[in-house]
Amino acid sequence: MVLTRTLIASFIIAGCAALWWLAGLYLYLSPNLPDADTLRDVKLQTPMKVMSSDGQLIGQFGEQKRTPLQFEQIPKGFINALLAAEDDQFFEHGGVDVLGLARAVSELIATGQKRSGGSTLTMQVARNYALSLEQTFLRKFNEILLALEVERVLTKAEIFELYVNRIFLGHRSYGFEAAAQTYYGKPLSELSLHQHAMLAGIPKAPSRNNPLSNPERAKIRRDWILGRMASLEMIDENTRDASRSEPVVAAYSGLRVEVEADYVAEIVRKEMLDRFGNGAYNDGYVVYTTVDGKAQLAARQALVNGLRTYDKRHGWRGPERQLPPLEGESQLELEERWQQALDEMPIIVDLTPAIVTTIDATGATILSKSGDRHRLSWQGDLDSIRRYRTENLTSPAPSSIEDLLAVGDLIRIEFDSEKQISSLAQIPRAQAALVALNPNDGAIRALVGGMGFELSKFNRATQARRQPGSNFKAFLYAAALEHGITPATLINDAPIVLDNLSSDEIWRPENDSGRFYGPTRLRNALTYSRNLVSIRVLQRLGLNRFIDYVENLGFDTEGMARNLTLALGTHAYTPLDIAAGYAIVANGGFRVEPYLIARIEDATGKVIYRADPWVVCSICGEESPEKEEALRMEDILQPVAEDIRKAPQVMDPRASYLMSSMLRDVIKRGTGRRARVLERNDIAGKTGTTNGPRDAWFSGFNPDLVTTSWVGFDDYSLLGKREFGGTAALPIWIDFMREVLPKEQSLPDMPSGVVRLRIDRKTGRRVTGTPEGSAYEYFFEEFLPAQKSDGDAPVGTDELDGLF
Repeated sequence: MVLTRTLIASFIIAGCAALWWLAGLYLYLSPNLPDADTLRDVKLQTPMKVMSSDGQLIGQFGEQKRTPLQFEQIPKGFINALLAAEDDQFFEHGGVDVLGLARAVSELIATGQKRSGGSTLTMQVARNYALSLEQTFLRKFNEILLALEVERVLTKAEIFELYVNRIFLGHRSYGFEAAAQTYYGKPLSELSLHQHAMLAGIPKAPSRNNPLSNPERAKIRRDWILGRMASLEMIDENTRDASRSEPVVAAYSGLRVEVEADYVAEIVRKEMLDRFGNGAYNDGYVVYTTVDGKAQLAARQALVNGLRTYDKRHGWRGPERQLPPLEGESQLELEERWQQALDEMPIIVDLTPAIVTTIDATGATILSKSGDRHRLSWQGDLDSIRRYRTENLTSPAPSSIEDLLAVGDLIRIEFDSEKQISSLAQIPRAQAALVALNPNDGAIRALVGGMGFELSKFNRATQARRQPGSNFKAFLYAAALEHGITPATLINDAPIVLDNLSSDEIWRPENDSGRFYGPTRLRNALTYSRNLVSIRVLQRLGLNRFIDYVENLGFDTEGMARNLTLALGTHAYTPLDIAAGYAIVANGGFRVEPYLIARIEDATGKVIYRADPWVVCSICGEESPEKEEALRMEDILQPVAEDIRKAPQVMDPRASYLMSSMLRDVIKRGTGRRARVLERNDIAGKTGTTNGPRDAWFSGFNPDLVTTSWVGFDDYSLLGKREFGGTAALPIWIDFMREVLPKEQSLPDMPSGVVRLRIDRKTGRRVTGTPEGSAYEYFFEEFLPAQKSDGDAPVGTDELDGLF
């Protein structure tokens, strides 16, 4: 009896001590617990998506892929599968499963190992949202206390929602909706029961239990969960057995980039980081750009094809590396070393790395990155290859395969559309850029900043400031038209010597052909890009007048050298700058500002930013039934039509009209005549080639689209003496515009103040009737040419005195 009383007293004392100790622990820990009520405001980390204007994925920034669900959106079958896997008493307990904890503790004491966790869904939510993951007793006690507080503050539905949206489920997926998309390519609501059970089994070991990393282990876990569901009478045995018999069909279905536009995505990333800080990566922003998916794909392909065509003209430079057999190395060791080298080499613009394993008189056997072996034949594949010597010279055709290849050479190969080896290839050293704008508002429709983002992050479309050469003459000639020089004005294309430059050297400029053509009408001077005429036009116009004019067009003139070399485009600009300038010519003389981001949505889909660009609109202030249609511009988002910002007129519309006419002649019969292959009458443009040549340009447009392409070397190496804007840059422009130009339009109406007259082709003077040697020309009404008389002598230098 005494012993019994002693034991009872001991138990009471121990119980009181335990309660006292727990109370003290609670008083010590509770002030440091996070406020459970803040879980209502937890912001789920969701990556930023960058989209094209037509809703295709361009890029994603942020590590975590998450798609939040509301409780009512969660399928009942999945709820049951998760409860069976993790906490079947979730809707009954108060946040802590006492029996489950006791069982876990007893197993730990008995075996020394942790077998069942005893954590409820509520405790897991508390841990994931507000506590560390360290395995300590204090952390576990904190977890229990916070779970009780969570149950007091939040509803069961809210707690379940937080768990479903927060948990990590492998392959960078957070939350079950994101995991459903990653593993099955479908929303959670469209999955079958066995797939629900598969996903419900992942949280226990996300890196090991997911169906991609370990399908066998994931299936075992899935089948166990289905058995638990049957034992809990959530499903019947037939359903359990049928679901267990389903194969594991998971395959990576995460978000895939649909439009390759890395340079575009990087511009957006930097701008979003400037706007929102690091929250740009995790707050679920969706950025819709102005880029058109089809146009962007066409731009990238055109640029890659153009560079590879240029590169082939200049010869093969040899293997990227040489990995010959080493002395004493076995064949197995050699091939392992080769395969390791190939594994480290990226595939760049579809050019696959490969190593030459054997050569003989008929060809070479090569080992590709995939581990497959292919054959390059001597006849047809290799016998026509020319080796690069200089930018102007290639070697004769090789006499044997040893002149080209050796065992161990690491090379590049390309495959045709049927995945058959096509030819020996190499990554071009030259670089290029292309940018296309909507001339009516400056929206960037396509932008490629180089051969490949994996090769170089430097965006040549927006960052490379290069001399535009004759590509800049369009703006000089527009200024001349507004100051009295007409398309029919005769300018002497003759040698000129200048010594008024900043350096002490005398400058003797020449035409690209090295020839001089004498008296030349301004239209023809632009059509054939006559340098001497351009210099004399700038002399007459005046440097200050020209610099002020291009500054008003939007060009940065800071640091511009005040000398006559400006006539030949020696001040450096980016391709985007040049395209924006040509947009003014294309749209009737209005200045627009290029922009890339059309709108930004937050994680809830709310639009938090819309672009508000300058828009070309001649009737914005009018009220008429046609106004709404006139203001509607594809993919351009405005708050309301009345709030549209009207673009400022910076070029006389008559100058724009005359320049467009002259630039169409560049394509019809001048330096841009390769573009006649497009068989269109509504395109205009201008080539550009700088001294060396080091830069090749083409800028061209129709009323819907302005595109500038540039080709050159990053280190300013020479392109080759036979390379010009019309040979290196124009083919890229043609390939792009062929794919994206809409149906041909009629030419713009002639603006008021323009007069169309017949002139004599030789003198540029006005004629009556339709005499032989005459042609129509356009003039400002205040700058009409003199009438040609029958006694006029052939034009000589005396007639050019006032025109230099």
